[in-house]
Amino acid sequence: MTNDIHTAITNTFGNQLRLRISGICIIDDTILLVKHHALNQEGILWAPPGGGMQFGETAHETLKREFLEETGLEIIVGELLFVNEYLEAPLHAVELFFKVTITAGKLKTGFDPELGTNQIITQVDFMAWQEIQKNNKAIYHSCLHDLNQLNELMNLKGFQQNIKR
Repeated sequence: MTNDIHTAITNTFGNQLRLRISGICIIDDTILLVKHHALNQEGILWAPPGGGMQFGETAHETLKREFLEETGLEIIVGELLFVNEYLEAPLHAVELFFKVTITAGKLKTGFDPELGTNQIITQVDFMAWQEIQKNNKAIYHSCLHDLNQLNELMNLKGFQQNIKR
């Protein structure tokens, strides 16, 4: 992780609790994921689109904004699927995962406005489950780690934890 990006991530998101809203978009046997560089020990993290909730913004508004910023896609927000707590200092987040349906837009690699010139989003793509299974699971969001089939993600309920102290 480069020092500038690491410092930007820590200064922007670190040492505070964040409420993140994320969307699960599965089409056929693929899932929409955003590739972030400079995150975790592997240096990359593929995760469902989403981001931090802002004061005065509803969860659905947050998710629609984040999808547009990160992927160029407009969505309808569906049911709440599950909640995940992530803690690996200096980052700590509670993430709400919703089912989403694409309504408009063209898939493109977006940006993270909070990070300015220190962008960490490098790619967005619909990834096939077979491809995900071939790779090191550590480069994927923890919600994908213990699945046998991608559709199992839509059946996750309740509270999940990914704690590394």
